[in-house]
Amino acid sequence: MKPARRPAGSLRWRLLAGTLAWILLSVALAGWGLASLFRQHITQQLQAELTLHLNQLTAAVNIGPDGRPVVAPPLSDPRLEQPLSGLYWQIDRLADGGQPAAFGVARSRSLWDQTLELSLLADSEGDQIHDVAGPAGRQLAVLARVLKPAEENAAPLRLLVAADRAVLAEPIGRFNHMLAIALGALAAGLTLAAIVQVLVGLRPLARLRRELAAQNAGDSSRIEGRFPSEIQPLVDDFNKVLAMNAEIVQRARTQAGNLAHAVKTPLAILANAASRDDGPLAGLVREQVGMANRQIDYHLARARAAASSSAADGRTPLAETAQGLLRVVRRLYAQRGLRIDDAAVAPGLVFRGEQQDLQEMLGNLLDNACKWAAGQVLITAEPDGPGRLLIHVDDDGPGIEDHERERIFLRGVRMDEQRPGSGLGLDIVRDLAGTYGGEVRAARSPLGGLRVSLWLPAA
Repeated sequence: MKPARRPAGSLRWRLLAGTLAWILLSVALAGWGLASLFRQHITQQLQAELTLHLNQLTAAVNIGPDGRPVVAPPLSDPRLEQPLSGLYWQIDRLADGGQPAAFGVARSRSLWDQTLELSLLADSEGDQIHDVAGPAGRQLAVLARVLKPAEENAAPLRLLVAADRAVLAEPIGRFNHMLAIALGALAAGLTLAAIVQVLVGLRPLARLRRELAAQNAGDSSRIEGRFPSEIQPLVDDFNKVLAMNAEIVQRARTQAGNLAHAVKTPLAILANAASRDDGPLAGLVREQVGMANRQIDYHLARARAAASSSAADGRTPLAETAQGLLRVVRRLYAQRGLRIDDAAVAPGLVFRGEQQDLQEMLGNLLDNACKWAAGQVLITAEPDGPGRLLIHVDDDGPGIEDHERERIFLRGVRMDEQRPGSGLGLDIVRDLAGTYGGEVRAARSPLGGLRVSLWLPAA
């Protein structure tokens, strides 16, 4: 038996895997993009707020009589008056070359008794934003600006406005948390929608598979129902093939019947005429007519098998067929006193094929066993995996040597010329079994003679 081909995979799981991968990638990219945009927006908003405070500080700075910078009026944001509020300003005095000479010559009340030590070299061109450690070790975002007072001999000043980085981290954290919940819900909804879409979209294929299984099991001769426009042409073509095969089967059976009638009638006339004479010519005619009848039976069986292979949609109960054959065989071999038993045929087994083909196979096997049996013939049948049944025909005759067991299935081969027969029966069995995808083998029987095992499809 050829090994079964490994399935290429489920179309449903391929579609689901591709859709889910795309959903996860899209949601991840959307989350990263939205989080980046929001972070950029918050950062720009903070920088704009620091710029606003820095502009107010620049407008409010004056040089007092003692040469120290004075901020009047105070800046409007109340957080600058609240100690350690997270929003600060500070003024540093610069030396020549932009190097800080004194930190915190003036500072907001919110800094309390601390100063911001930004030791970087000041640059007079444009505002600069830096990171610096603030009160309690908190990370601050600092916007710096160099100011040259209008008073003569006044040293350049560096104005600093700083805000706690937590002002950024808290809204960004809240936004990321809400964004994760929203995108998670969106991903779950899209996943559910994709699963429903795939299941609903592939439902016609599942129905088509059930229809094909019913047709293959012989429960239906065609695929019924309407399918989507993408599948309906395939269904129509398949139904046309089934109808054509059924027509071919019927034509083959009709022609086989016509051939049997056309040929066997003249042969029967010759046989009747020869039976009235005992001469050598009459004996030769009877012998040749018998051989011709056997050849016709053989080729008709092959034609019937070919037709059955095109449309094996029959359902034949095994037990009833076997009992009918056993009644005939018991009458044929009644004088020999053989014990022919079918007690080991499991009930409920159904052969997926034509009854006449099953009768042909079992009849040849039983006839062969009875010819060689010493006193007992036994037929057994049982399931052999899904969709298969196994039939054994055993006898207690002399048996056959191992190296000779394949030869008995060759056409025209007879193991003993003294026994009646044409050497065609087991070859017919093998051909018929092959047309149904089955097989037949010979082995040593537990009764001591020959066991012939026949595998056939089960309905």
